[in-house]
Amino acid sequence: MDVKIPLSEKDIPKQWYNLAADLPSPLQPPLGPDGKPITPDMLAPVFPMNIIEQEVSTQRWIDIPQEILEILYRWRPAPLRRAVYLEKYLKTPAKIFYKDESTSPPGSHKPNTAVAQAYYNKVFGIKKITTETGAGQWGSALAFACKLLGLECKVYMVRISFDQKPFRKLMMQVWGAKCIASPSDQTEFGRKILKEMPDTPGSLGIAISEAIEDAVHDKTGQTRYSLGSVLNHVMLHQTIIGLEAKKQLKMVGIDKPDIVIGCAGGGSNFAGLSFPFVQDKINGADIEIIPVEPKACPTMTRGEFAYDHGDTACMTPLLAMHTLGHAFVPEPIHAGGLRYHGMAPLVCQAIVEGLLTPRAYHQLKCYEAALTWANTEGFICAPETSHAIAAAIDEAVKAREEGKEKVILFNYSGHGLMDLTGYDAYLSGKLADYELPEDSLKKSTACLKGLPKPSTKKSGKW
Repeated sequence: MDVKIPLSEKDIPKQWYNLAADLPSPLQPPLGPDGKPITPDMLAPVFPMNIIEQEVSTQRWIDIPQEILEILYRWRPAPLRRAVYLEKYLKTPAKIFYKDESTSPPGSHKPNTAVAQAYYNKVFGIKKITTETGAGQWGSALAFACKLLGLECKVYMVRISFDQKPFRKLMMQVWGAKCIASPSDQTEFGRKILKEMPDTPGSLGIAISEAIEDAVHDKTGQTRYSLGSVLNHVMLHQTIIGLEAKKQLKMVGIDKPDIVIGCAGGGSNFAGLSFPFVQDKINGADIEIIPVEPKACPTMTRGEFAYDHGDTACMTPLLAMHTLGHAFVPEPIHAGGLRYHGMAPLVCQAIVEGLLTPRAYHQLKCYEAALTWANTEGFICAPETSHAIAAAIDEAVKAREEGKEKVILFNYSGHGLMDLTGYDAYLSGKLADYELPEDSLKKSTACLKGLPKPSTKKSGKW
């Protein structure tokens, strides 16, 4: 029985996969304030043009530069593992595999795109990158990438996570980045929010607004903004995860999984694993693909499919996505990376098409799954990752009840060694479940009134 399935370094994928090339219903364009599609040059103050070209590309395969591969070799190819100890505990006939993205230096999948984005910014002549971070996974990944590539990095970290996860902040500082609690007094928008809501826990939408404002106000033109999820180029860079996993499954005689699972906040780790399998599903494969989110922030399961801004200050273009409204401030759950009001447009278009079946879980169920995982497989997972584990356990139990030998694949998106305060709160009984009330949902989505409506047209094949 293969517990660890390594991939030779010579077999690392040399291209990224772009789902935009294969979606049966095309991705809908970002819109400007006037409701008209934006042009690439309108994004130029925020992103370097080489990244903008990837953002708007519909080319199926995009070459990974050798300079990026040389950095990725530090931890890639990442191992595929079989959760045999969890299988035995659950007495399931299912085979559970997980792609272990916790082996990167920052401990998550995030460096897959952080390295790529830092590289493209450097090639373009940029000296400094600003960004936001929720739980700190993305901020530490970008700090790591910028240090290796010689760029300055400034991170606006959502205040509740800044307070809950001090060691993430220290990781960023070790790699030379500056980490600021958001909302902050360093931007006009941050000061506005602090005046209106001095006790706010903050949100990713607010932190994004601060980071973009910081970037575009640099009169030297040497600063750009970097986003760790949601956008097309981020999904693209992460597909190295699923492409590796496909090769590794074939090494143990598995042509395809029956079920593919990933937690989803903005969509990057889920897309990274699943998009190569979504391509297979589009081409006829029978695969159930499940993005999992928290009930406290139910973007895909209860949000509207609408055109909305990616940030609270409405500085970003309008994106066609499932959203809770750009003014939404989620409850301070410990899965900080899943507290975003919107979802990646590529993920959302796949949901509209019927290619994905999203679900939402309470945090207590997820922490219970995390403890089951730690007590069987031994690893301590990130709170975000526990959502994928909870779904994998549910599917494995279902396979046992049905008496079916299914292959379940999920993305182990990161370890939880910097998130032990959340485990402490759970073990001491201080955590409670929170489900977004309907009246709060209606209030948060009221800001969508008057904005353009995207098409919900689909091929009807799924």
